[in-house]
Amino acid sequence: MTTRPTISPRPRKAKAGSVPAKATRPTPRASLFSARTRLLGSENAFRIGPHIKTLEDRGLKVIRCNLGEPDFPLAAHIAEEVKRQIDLGLTHYCDPQGIPQLREAVARTVARRRGIDVTPDRVVVFPGAKPPIGLAQQAYCDPGDEVIYPSPGFPIYESFTTYVGARPRPLHLREESDFSFSGRDLAPLISRRTRIIILNFPSNPTGSVVTREQLESIADVIQHKAPAQARIYSDEIYEDILYDGNRHLSIASLPGMAQRTIIVSGVSKSYSWTGGRVGWAVFPTAEEATVFKNLNINYFSCIPAYNQMGARIALESPLSQGSIARMCEAFTERRDLMVAGLNAIPGFRCSKPGGAFYLFPNISGLCKNIGAIDAHRRLPAADRGRSSPSTLVQMFLLWRYQVATMDRRSFGRIGSDGLHYLRLSIATGLDDLKTGLERMRVAAGDRDGFQEFMKEGKYAC
Repeated sequence: MTTRPTISPRPRKAKAGSVPAKATRPTPRASLFSARTRLLGSENAFRIGPHIKTLEDRGLKVIRCNLGEPDFPLAAHIAEEVKRQIDLGLTHYCDPQGIPQLREAVARTVARRRGIDVTPDRVVVFPGAKPPIGLAQQAYCDPGDEVIYPSPGFPIYESFTTYVGARPRPLHLREESDFSFSGRDLAPLISRRTRIIILNFPSNPTGSVVTREQLESIADVIQHKAPAQARIYSDEIYEDILYDGNRHLSIASLPGMAQRTIIVSGVSKSYSWTGGRVGWAVFPTAEEATVFKNLNINYFSCIPAYNQMGARIALESPLSQGSIARMCEAFTERRDLMVAGLNAIPGFRCSKPGGAFYLFPNISGLCKNIGAIDAHRRLPAADRGRSSPSTLVQMFLLWRYQVATMDRRSFGRIGSDGLHYLRLSIATGLDDLKTGLERMRVAAGDRDGFQEFMKEGKYAC
C-alpha cells in the first residue's frame, strides 16, 4: 500500500481591511553576555599581569610575589620522558578519563600515602587541578544547594559557587587559629542543602596545615551532620610543600571518610610544572568518575598523553623526592627570611606558615599608618565596593614600588570587609625577595607618596 504524502494546507489570505497578526518576537536582551557569565569571578594574580607588563616595558624591575608558581625548572628526568614520548608519537587523542598508565600510578601513589584502597577506575585526569573545582560544583549542586569553602581560600572556590547557582557558605579562617579550623567551626555551616565541603591543606593563601585532632573533629561533624549525598572536596595540591617536620594529612585516611571524599592533586606545585596542566581526582566511586569522564569529553576531549606519561614518571621515579626536597629547602630559607623581615616593618604582622609557599601578613597597622583606611572610605561608592584598604596598598606597592602582591579580597570577597591582609608568594629568588622587603620597608613609611598615588587614580585592580 502506497502512503500518500502529507500536504500542508495553504495559508489563508487575509481579508481586505483586516490587520495581520503580529509575529511573536523575543524580548531583546540589553547585554551581549548571559547573566550567569557576569557572576564568574577570576584570579587577580593573573589580572594584574598587564600592569606588571606595563611597568616592565618602562624598564622597571618588578618583584613578582603575586603568582603561585615555583621558580624552579622542571626536573630533567620528567622533561626527558615527555620528549621521549613525543618522539614515540604519543601525540594523538587518548582516553578522556586519563591514560591507564597514569591512572594506575595515581591509584598506587594515593593508596600508599593515605593508607586507603584506590582503583584506577576511580581516577580521572584533568588539565590541571583547577577544572575539577568547577566541574564538581556543576555535577553535585543544583541551584540553591550549598557549598562550604575556606575563606581566605583559593578564589575559584567562591567564584564557581555563584556561577552554578549554588549558595556560598564561607568558613572564615581566623589568624588567631593559624588560619586553620576544627569541627566546631564547621558545624554551624552544615545544613540539609550542603552538597560540597571544600578542604585545602596545606592552604592557599595562608600556608596553614591541619593536625590529626582537627581532622578527626571535622570528620566527626561531617559524619553526624552532613547529608549522605554531600561530598568532601579535599584539595591537596600542596601536599609535598611542607616545613618544620609537618607531614601531609588527608581526611580520606580517617575511618569512613574515603567513601565521601574527592582527593585532588596534580603536578603544578610539587614538581614545578605549572605549564604541564596535569591534575587528577580520585572519586569515591567508579560511577562518579564516569560522570567526570563525560564532563572531560564535553569540555576538553582529553589531556595530552605525552604530558600524562611525564606525570607518571614524576609520581614514581625515585629522583622526584630529591627535587621536591631541594625545593622545600629553598622555600624554608625564603620563608624564614621573609617572616623575620616583614615583622621588622612597622604595620606588618606575619605568622610562620607550615606549608605551601605563601605568606599572609596582617597589614592593619600599615593601612592605618599610610592612610589607606581613610582613603578607601572617601572613594566613590562604586570604587569602594570593588576594592578594600588592602587593595589600595596592593596597587600602591605595585605602581610606586614595583612589588606585586595580592590583597585579601582576592581570596574570597564575602565577609572580607574590615580584614586587611596581603598574600606574598615566596616562589621567587632570594635576592629578589630581599629587594622586595626593602621596597616594602620604604613604602610603609611613605604616607605622602600614598596620598599622591591615590590622586593619580591608579588604585583599581
